[in-house]
Amino acid sequence: MNIIIIIFLFILGTILGSFYTVVGTRVPKNESIIKPGSHCEHCHHSLKWYELIPIFSFIIQKGKCRKCHHKLSLLYPLSELLTGILFAISYIMLGYSYSCLISLILSSLLVIIFVSDIKYMIILDSPLIISALLIFAIKCVELPLLTASQSLLSGLLSFLTMYAIGKFGDAIFKRESLGGGDIKLSFIFGLTLGYKMAIVALVLSSFLALPYAIASMFLNKDHEVPFGPFLISALWLVFLYYDKFENILIFFLNL
Repeated sequence: MNIIIIIFLFILGTILGSFYTVVGTRVPKNESIIKPGSHCEHCHHSLKWYELIPIFSFIIQKGKCRKCHHKLSLLYPLSELLTGILFAISYIMLGYSYSCLISLILSSLLVIIFVSDIKYMIILDSPLIISALLIFAIKCVELPLLTASQSLLSGLLSFLTMYAIGKFGDAIFKRESLGGGDIKLSFIFGLTLGYKMAIVALVLSSFLALPYAIASMFLNKDHEVPFGPFLISALWLVFLYYDKFENILIFFLNL
């Protein structure tokens, strides 16, 4: 295992994590991700290059703007750290492979969804489309074209399954039970994992979301749960530990 590659991917992840936070916070508000440049959201002070060093700038500045001393959001250093860790884990677990590239894409999508869905209850279309195209392109290079094309069918089946679940939930609860972004995200489940393992990941996401949902019932009057972060986390986990989850599926099917 090459420690230099791990360090490189961690640093790359922290840099991209900052950008992903910009995407997740600006795009839902229809703001440009280019202009204005990085700035303090309180006093609009334009940040210098030394104020933009991932994680370290936040620590050195003690989490405050250098000009107005207003507290900075923890979202940026946490997103930077999370992306760096996910990138490093992807290489540690999967090595130098096409699967590692797909894991990097899923890691990037995970961070963007965490930011946008928790902050605005929105899963953006553009990251989903870009991720799907990149994953399919990698599959076309790695696999025979027919096999890669079958992953599109798995994606469609996953999408239709999630859509049906959403409609069923709407009828039961008399309100929207799944957001459109959650349903669109399910396409990437099938595209990446195949239909059977996509269902496993969907089930896992429900278990991951359960503690949060129970807590929100007591703390939140509207009981709205941002399901996207749990969905994408389950997808990333099942992709990373595909063989283990496949063995679990086989075990239950043989009961």
